[in-house]
Amino acid sequence: MKKILAPDALEQLFTEARSYHDWTDQDVTEDDLKTIYELFKWGSTSVNSMPARFLNIRSNEAKEKLYPALMETNRRQVKRAPATIIVAYDEKFYERLDELWPAFDVKPYFTSNLQMSHETAFRNSSLQGAYLMLAARALGFDVGPLSGFDNALVDELFFKGTSLKSNFICMIGHGKPEGLYPRGPRLDYETSVKTA
Repeated sequence: MKKILAPDALEQLFTEARSYHDWTDQDVTEDDLKTIYELFKWGSTSVNSMPARFLNIRSNEAKEKLYPALMETNRRQVKRAPATIIVAYDEKFYERLDELWPAFDVKPYFTSNLQMSHETAFRNSSLQGAYLMLAARALGFDVGPLSGFDNALVDELFFKGTSLKSNFICMIGHGKPEGLYPRGPRLDYETSVKTA
């Protein structure tokens, strides 16, 4: 039987974790981001497809490039964040399936069904983005996911001429508790869950 994580670990990952909007000056290094990746890459995806691709926005130049695609209220957050990750997905993720899923040839399932291919890429890159957030929290960082941006403009600015499309954005750093909104309520089990 697997061991249950200690209560303080569960608090850090879930019950006491918050989405931050402002950040301390403490840096998040490239080595930190690699350590986070090396942990969350083990999260499950359909046929081990790993369709997500991640663009680390750390330089002032890259931030300036990103600002026009962000809602006004999100620009300051990104400006202050030591690391901002564009979580994207590769529309041609299936090109790596010979390597990632050697058990049998699943590539034709995706090349012959573009809708299934898109849904798989989007769904599983969303999962990988969630794994990123949990791994960052597990390693002592705070996160702030963003969806208030123009996906088409992000794709034009950063992924033009490639098979990559943006999914969502996530800031990583050490959050400032000042300015956090009061903790929002959550739906109870009976409202959210039905058993068939």
